[in-house]
Amino acid sequence: MTPLNHSDIITSTVKRLSEAESYKKLCHQHREGEPLPSGEILAKIIVLARSILFPGFFGNSSINSRTLNYHIGVKTEKLFELLTEQILAGLCYECTAEESTYIETHRENAKAISAQFIEKLPTMREILATDVEAAFVSDPAAQSFGEVILCYPAIRAISNYRIAHELHLLGVPLIPRMITELAHSETGIDIHPGAVIGEYFTIDHGTGVVIGATSIIGKNVKLYQGVTLGAKSFPLDADGNPIKGIPRHPIIEDNVIIYANATILGRITLGEGATIGGNIWVTEDVAKGARISQIKAKK
Repeated sequence: MTPLNHSDIITSTVKRLSEAESYKKLCHQHREGEPLPSGEILAKIIVLARSILFPGFFGNSSINSRTLNYHIGVKTEKLFELLTEQILAGLCYECTAEESTYIETHRENAKAISAQFIEKLPTMREILATDVEAAFVSDPAAQSFGEVILCYPAIRAISNYRIAHELHLLGVPLIPRMITELAHSETGIDIHPGAVIGEYFTIDHGTGVVIGATSIIGKNVKLYQGVTLGAKSFPLDADGNPIKGIPRHPIIEDNVIIYANATILGRITLGEGATIGGNIWVTEDVAKGARISQIKAKK
């Protein structure tokens, strides 16, 4: 057997991988001077944001009422700095070659967006407090709010979602989706940043939950593991490609409970106070207060 020439193999492979036809849809043409979105930095941003929203539970454990203002001040300044750079990276990622010459304009826009996001943090904390309360009240196993904040994957996923959703509302490209995907990797809960979710929201256990981009969820809604709020079909354009941006996911009204592994598909409405049993598919509207469950087979 002729011995392999490793150098020739490597050279040949590099040449093939460098051919334009090979990478034309898979390569981002980075322009000099522009920052790149970074999952590593976004993970640091999430840790910082959680330490501000839940002081004493994440980050510095020596926080008390005397030092709280100092610690939050330092972390908020750091959050502004890191978030501005990542927002700038998102803006640059989306801009055209012509727009790329205006990087300083993009930087000023990124600073403005970052400041607007930070202004939303007190309201975000108020809403997250309702999510923590909902998880505690609805789970007999929960011993304290602290246990819920530190241990429950739902709070980690929901906090990432609420952070990402605010950035989404502020028009930040790409970065919100990266933030919710960090939570997806960490918890197994997949919430698109475009979804609209009301107060007192909780997910019990959580693994396998999917909430699509155009979902609308009211107040005091509880999901169990494996629930999917998905799309039933994708209308196509003249070229056969899915049409983007149309409402295609469910509307869940207030006080709804959806049990494990239920699949809710399409732009349907689950009426206020409805209960959806586990392991069933729902593709039609459900009336207010209705209880939907599997039909038991006759013996």
